[in-house]
Amino acid sequence: MAKKNTPRQNTPNPGTPNESGSKESGIPETMTVTVKPGSRKGPLVETAPDGTVTVYVREPATEGRANKAVGEVIARHLGVPKSRVSLIGGATARIKRFRID
Repeated sequence: MAKKNTPRQNTPNPGTPNESGSKESGIPETMTVTVKPGSRKGPLVETAPDGTVTVYVREPATEGRANKAVGEVIARHLGVPKSRVSLIGGATARIKRFRID
């Protein structure tokens, strides 16, 4: 019996990062966001057509309150527990990097 010559589909193994660095669930491992603290719009996550993410929060940028609020908003937006979102860069800047475990 002859073997059929069918094209093989290239599917990544479950749980391994794909080209964009995200896992199969579609959640990125790191996320860079622009933060707008003290905003009346907040809490809100906006994604621009170019892919940039802006997070609006009502909390002021004092004593880390805005950072904590942004982590909570990102967790809710991605549908993950708050404990999986941690700030890895930009603690005192408006552009911040978060890791999603």
